[in-house]
Amino acid sequence: MFHHLKYTAAAVVFGALTFPASAVETINLTIASSHPLTIPWVGPLKTIVVDKSNARLEAMGSEYRINWTEAFGGSLYGFNDTLEAVSDGLTDIGWIGSLFEPAKLPLQNIMYSTPFATSDVNKTVAVMNALNQKSEAMKAEWEANNVVFLGVCVSDGYHLFTKKPITKLEDLDGLKILGAASAAPWLAGTNATLVATGLPAQYSQLQTGVGDGSLLIATGAWPLKIHEVAPYVTLVDTGPLTFGGLGVNKDKWETLPDDVKKVLTELGAEYSLENARLIGERAAAALTQMKDAGATIAALPPEERKKFIDTMPNVALTWVETNEKGGVPARQIMKDFMAEIRAQGDTPGRDWDAGL
Repeated sequence: MFHHLKYTAAAVVFGALTFPASAVETINLTIASSHPLTIPWVGPLKTIVVDKSNARLEAMGSEYRINWTEAFGGSLYGFNDTLEAVSDGLTDIGWIGSLFEPAKLPLQNIMYSTPFATSDVNKTVAVMNALNQKSEAMKAEWEANNVVFLGVCVSDGYHLFTKKPITKLEDLDGLKILGAASAAPWLAGTNATLVATGLPAQYSQLQTGVGDGSLLIATGAWPLKIHEVAPYVTLVDTGPLTFGGLGVNKDKWETLPDDVKKVLTELGAEYSLENARLIGERAAAALTQMKDAGATIAALPPEERKKFIDTMPNVALTWVETNEKGGVPARQIMKDFMAEIRAQGDTPGRDWDAGL
């Protein structure tokens, strides 16, 4: 009798462990992006967040699983709507480009105003993810847009791609350099002029003389074959930049079980690290491929790079003053940002918090 009871109890326990399917509850989530999966800050949405989430839930013994609907590559919305799409719940989770939202997400764009702060992609994501976790102002910025933020995205640093060699700062005198409008202040200490333009137009603009060179990331230059029309690559290394990242609609977030929140939070941090890994790998590969294709690649001499950094206007102070007028605590964020970089063991190329 006792033996029989013991056997039955064991069978019940065994049954519960072997057949949990009836206890599983499905959460439906849509994940989307304006850009394709080939982009280093979009691919990990699939390979990290989607592909790892259910295994992670299962491993922690959760009764929940996620049924993902994937809408990558702009099938739901374009690049100008990445914030609104998540804010309004067009997608539950998605990549948000803060670089398109200087008015709504000014604090997320701090790295455009702190060039040369660090050259390390992993430290870059660690600094910005830490700030987003610690800073009430950073959290409030996302909250005001109905978003819960999970992890930053990063790109490689900018270099000069020109038609003639650049070995000293004076070699830039009189040149028209193509680039994003946000990079204009970086050249303001030189005698070059920035011509604001988009990436896809640059090859023909260099070919036709609209520009004499470009200030660009290697991972953007290689696929467009910019080295064919601007074969001198001068490694300036402005340092990596964060420009948004992975966000969840706040209303949807509040309906999610704690298990799902925990897993998505962990995967948000892993998303950043995988993005950083891909950037490091692809930036190095892009430079190698350009060299193999005949481009001349040389680093800007250290003393010239220092001159480039030191003659640059105080872009950080301009950013602080502009945002403080709008009621954003930018001065404190700048101090916190620089302190976080030093806490990561890095020495900034310029102390952007000096005198604030």
